[in-house]
Amino acid sequence: MRRLTAPSENGRSVPDGLEEISPNVDPLTGLHNWQHFAERISSLIGLVVANDCSFAVVVIDIDRFKPIVDLYGRSAGDQILQQVGSRLQAVMGFDCTVARIGADEFGVIIPSVENEAEIGERLRQVVATVSAPYDIRNRTARLTASVGCSLFRPYADTAESVLNKARMALYHARRKEPGHFTLYSAEMEQAVKTSTRIEQALRRAVESDELEPHFQPIVDLKSRRIIGFEALARWTDPDIGVVTPAIFIPIAEERRFIGELAQNILRKAVLAARNWPSDIYLSFNLSPSQLADYSTVEQIKGILGSTGFDPGRLEVEITETGLTTDPCLAARIIEELGDHGMRIALDDFGTGQSSLGRLRDFRFDKLKIDRSFISSMLDDPPSQHIVKAIVALCDALRLGVIAEGIEQEEQASLLMELGCTEGQGFLFGAAIDAASAWELVAAPEDALSNT
Repeated sequence: MRRLTAPSENGRSVPDGLEEISPNVDPLTGLHNWQHFAERISSLIGLVVANDCSFAVVVIDIDRFKPIVDLYGRSAGDQILQQVGSRLQAVMGFDCTVARIGADEFGVIIPSVENEAEIGERLRQVVATVSAPYDIRNRTARLTASVGCSLFRPYADTAESVLNKARMALYHARRKEPGHFTLYSAEMEQAVKTSTRIEQALRRAVESDELEPHFQPIVDLKSRRIIGFEALARWTDPDIGVVTPAIFIPIAEERRFIGELAQNILRKAVLAARNWPSDIYLSFNLSPSQLADYSTVEQIKGILGSTGFDPGRLEVEITETGLTTDPCLAARIIEELGDHGMRIALDDFGTGQSSLGRLRDFRFDKLKIDRSFISSMLDDPPSQHIVKAIVALCDALRLGVIAEGIEQEEQASLLMELGCTEGQGFLFGAAIDAASAWELVAAPEDALSNT
């Protein structure tokens, strides 16, 4: 494939006075704007087809830019965007088109490329450049970028399709840890089509209220008596078949309809749980997006009020990820749920990057020890020491503690020795439907040990 020598096209700042009159310039950064970016893609297509070469479209999204703005202020955010633009322009060179194409989103067009290996090196430079520290008001701000890229394929792509593929790659990059880049592939497109098919079926299922809660027992480790159940969403589509929560929950979260799904599951769960003995509680997970939406409080209170379920029997589980999008709002939601009588549990404890700080900043009643420590504690001394330390921490802070993922009797015995009082896992039973849960709690107390 021949390398195209394209006409000079760069993202340098526009001379003073031109920003106000040019329709193609972003006034904040001095870079090209979305309109020019799209036009440039179209103009290159004729050149690359005639010269049997290719170009690359890159889309760059600043990870967690909103929390930075919330912390430092809008003017600081503008300074960061300006610095990002300058850095991208410097690292990409003036032969590339650099543009600001969204609030915290940038685009780059590399006018001539040989192969994907060459592009990979350029993208690594982009990630490293954007991730370098920023000096803001005598403070150092750190952020990362997610990057998606697509190579234009002559006779196979249009301006719209190559851009859509770059955004598809960006979507996959975002699903990884922050600071990753992804090149578009045909397999990626098939995965997106499958995801879209599942999304459409899931939306119909949510609207028709077809999802059902299943309940996994939570036991007192010493007596093995059931003291609660965790409600877990289950879904079987008539065409697709059984779809696991590991697949459909992230889709609902990413496509922003997890709230409606969660409300439907919670309503059905409390309707089932209100018939249980009053000393058995219900545990329910809140998604990260629900902790960034204040209406979550009224929705949960409304469900409890309409069903007559005692708030004191509901334990709300959250993950540390849910606290990062808007920590102030998350703290307010947690506080109000607690004030209404609900207990709050921090799920997957021990895996977050700042879990100890969360215990100081947020109101929790219980910690759930992550299953990764439980699965390895018999053979891995560090895991056992971590579990012991978490149990001691909970004791000192007067917090409840529960271990999840218990599959062996030896794990349960060791947890009791370490002082853990509650447990959950396949050793005590998998998630079961509402009717089976009722049979279990209505059976004699030794029924669990005989199953």
